[in-house]
Amino acid sequence: MDNDSSIATIAAILREEAGRLRPGDRLTPSREIVRRHGVSPVTVSRALGQLAAEGTVVTRPGSGAFVAARREWAPDAADFSWQTVALGDRAVSGEPVEALLGAAPEGVVPLTGGYLHPGIRPDRQLAAAAARAVRRPDAWAMPPLSGLAELRGWFAKQAGGDVTAADALIVSGGQAALTHALRALAAPGTQVLVETPTYPGALAAAKAAGLRATGVPIDRDGVRPDLLAEAFAVSGARVFLCQPTLHNPTGATLTEERRRQVLEVARAAGAFVIEDDYARYLTASAPPSLVSADAHGTVVHIHSLTKILSPSMRVAAVVARGPAAHRLRAGQLVESFFVARPLQETALEFVGSPAWRRHLGAVHAEIAARRDALAAALAARMPQTPPFLVPGGGMHLWLRLPPETDEHALVEAAKRHGVLVSPGRMYYPAEPPGPRVRVTHMAPANLPELAEGVSRLARALRALG
Repeated sequence: MDNDSSIATIAAILREEAGRLRPGDRLTPSREIVRRHGVSPVTVSRALGQLAAEGTVVTRPGSGAFVAARREWAPDAADFSWQTVALGDRAVSGEPVEALLGAAPEGVVPLTGGYLHPGIRPDRQLAAAAARAVRRPDAWAMPPLSGLAELRGWFAKQAGGDVTAADALIVSGGQAALTHALRALAAPGTQVLVETPTYPGALAAAKAAGLRATGVPIDRDGVRPDLLAEAFAVSGARVFLCQPTLHNPTGATLTEERRRQVLEVARAAGAFVIEDDYARYLTASAPPSLVSADAHGTVVHIHSLTKILSPSMRVAAVVARGPAAHRLRAGQLVESFFVARPLQETALEFVGSPAWRRHLGAVHAEIAARRDALAAALAARMPQTPPFLVPGGGMHLWLRLPPETDEHALVEAAKRHGVLVSPGRMYYPAEPPGPRVRVTHMAPANLPELAEGVSRLARALRALG
């Protein structure tokens, strides 16, 4: 009977026979199959067609059916294309941040980066502090969810004003603090104001939170309060993210008068100011923080130990008051519970030891020597690229390139000449006003390597013609 069941039965019989034979062997002739199993020639033909389609046999008109060559089984290549539709247009690029965090290849001078060179880090003293910290009672127990009370008190004292331990929340580093603050204070799809240029990690964090970053121009005295007021009015934003002390990348520090004006503008707009105080310890003369002058919960203050100690010292505090503080604490709890207690205990042990003050003094002296050496080398070898300003601390100089310079081409040429610099484009939330690069003096091993890096950059610039 020529039905699907008969076809499947004959196909199974022939498949089993093909499995016993070698590739190229001839299967039982169709006429014999018809006789042996009492089926029609059409049933046999369809069964063979099914086996040919699956690659088990090869049919040759007038000759019969033969076992096909064995094919090594391999799974189909993974197809992830469906994820494009599922994920939508929420893509966040980590490339700018990865470029800042990446290690320079052997023989290449790093004039980029955001941490102390290993030779300047207090690794030995941190190790000693860690050894003491883990011997503390309950060092491996769960910490208070907002952080160790003593550590929160220390951060509160550093922030100044009438900030108390109750206002501080311990989080895993400055970048995590930025992410927590942006998500807590601004609704997805809304605008957030940022200085322009600004730290690329802040732009990435804003995009990851579903926010649209709008730039507010700065000058040598920091953000311009008049343009900030205009930006609040035009955008409807309720958050302004800034680095008022040793702004990255320009090195500008907001003047005392402008600090007062920024607070007034934000308060009039009913908006928050996120103060990223990342560079407080990268200068011997940091001005009072914005939060120290804030009595109304306008400022959410971020204060980290990472820059001054080690990339792995992921300990920072977020200072906030009122409902914003409750929302920040809830976000921290949901996302990561708390910061590991041994790390908090180590931080507390170190900042409470004499090694802390000695380290600050050594870093301040090193910063001054390296900053001056970098500025002098640039003036001697690249006078056509003046820095925006020579700041009183920090790690970077912000260089304005000749207008005709192809910024991307220069960065790539610099790599070929054995030096890394940060392209200016990634510091802007919108179109940059012209070609720029950021050069860092804290990443090279010493002053001679720093000078060599500038020489290589100068040669790269000349090579562009």
